[in-house]
Amino acid sequence: MVLKRERFKQLLAWKEKKNRKPLILRGARQVGKTTLVKQFGETYQNFIYLNLEKSDHANYFLKTDDIDQIINTIFLVNGIKLEQKNNTLLLIDEIQEVPKAIQLLRYFYEESPDLHVIAAGSLLEFALDKVASFPVGRVEFLYLNPFNFREYLLAIPNKSIVNELDTVPVENYAHDLLMKEFHQYAIIGGMPEIIKNFIESNDFTALPEIYESIWTSYKSDVEKYSKGSVSSKVLNHIINTAPFYLDERIKFQNFGNSNYKSREVGEAFRDLTSAKVIQLIYPTTAIEFPAIPDLKKSPRLQVLDTGLVNHTLRIAPDLILTEDLSESYKGSLLPHIITQEVISLQTFKSELPNFWVREKSQSSSELDLILSHRNMLIPIEFKSGKTGTLRSLHEFIDRSNHPYGIRMYGGEFNVIKTKTPKGKEYYLMNLPYYLGTKIYDYIELLLNDYKL
Repeated sequence: MVLKRERFKQLLAWKEKKNRKPLILRGARQVGKTTLVKQFGETYQNFIYLNLEKSDHANYFLKTDDIDQIINTIFLVNGIKLEQKNNTLLLIDEIQEVPKAIQLLRYFYEESPDLHVIAAGSLLEFALDKVASFPVGRVEFLYLNPFNFREYLLAIPNKSIVNELDTVPVENYAHDLLMKEFHQYAIIGGMPEIIKNFIESNDFTALPEIYESIWTSYKSDVEKYSKGSVSSKVLNHIINTAPFYLDERIKFQNFGNSNYKSREVGEAFRDLTSAKVIQLIYPTTAIEFPAIPDLKKSPRLQVLDTGLVNHTLRIAPDLILTEDLSESYKGSLLPHIITQEVISLQTFKSELPNFWVREKSQSSSELDLILSHRNMLIPIEFKSGKTGTLRSLHEFIDRSNHPYGIRMYGGEFNVIKTKTPKGKEYYLMNLPYYLGTKIYDYIELLLNDYKL
């Protein structure tokens, strides 16, 4: 079974570039980087796969700095003629294992630009410290995350439902079916192996073993980016406990009922953020563009994949029977998966979204998500069902320089003109949960079609 990914389009565009540079595909382990590039390799006459965890493949880069010699050797071993370079894709996988290979990417660009080169790695941030001279301006980046909801819909048999998701605004007759599919996606998450297994078997009971294998592999990776025995213990503690703290903003000191100090926990979280396994989502207090994160305030946690969270918390069986996911796990599940959806839209850069806070001694407000668009900060609040107060959203709108707000909820799409309790008129877009991957299309619709 071939599972399509949105990034395939970007790879095709990269292939046709006149000034094409070696591409570094970045993302956490097991999100499908190698599979994606191997599928892309089928569009070439020749495809060469190197895995630098293998010593014989690593030796191509360890024994010489001469890029022509490296290419000649690789082509000779693979039985490919040099004149076929312009229709050959070379994948250098696990490139973080040989930092020198990262450095040599610049010479592929400068001395052999007709050869198409993609490098992939999962722990690149830790390898970059060992690169004597990073090829700035000689490479480009592409980011891959777990499957988002739209990619999940492309994978399931009912392909026509993707057309309904892509229709802006969505037709209300498609609402129930999209909610049903999103509910299922929110339970299993977006890890490729999980989705492939579930589509083939339609069996939830077959998934826990796979989740456990994936999560265990991340834990075993701890040693690869640990800075010592204490760091390893802290990292393991965070990986084991972080999913239990999604419903609150965290403090580093004594995190997870531990005795670890703030400095130790902070360093461990930064390492896990670099590995994209567990990331820190910081708040902003800004009401006008740009949304500058306040690193002095307590962050929220974002685990790589919501399916892994559900498995760790042992809540997946309950979610199958739950009608409104917004009430699941203290209301933290939907903000988590929609934030995951927003992160999945990052293509050529890796930036985490923010949430918004206003903290005062007598009252405080917190918005689930703030997105930047057209030099405006668009406030987004998640609410269960079709009702619920919007106190934090109103707090933001009363202070903002525009009349727009979004509520993501379990009801159908609509836009209403309304007022805050203080009397400011604004447009409220009520957006179903399943439109996370289309959020920027709907913000554009809101700004274009609704003006006071």
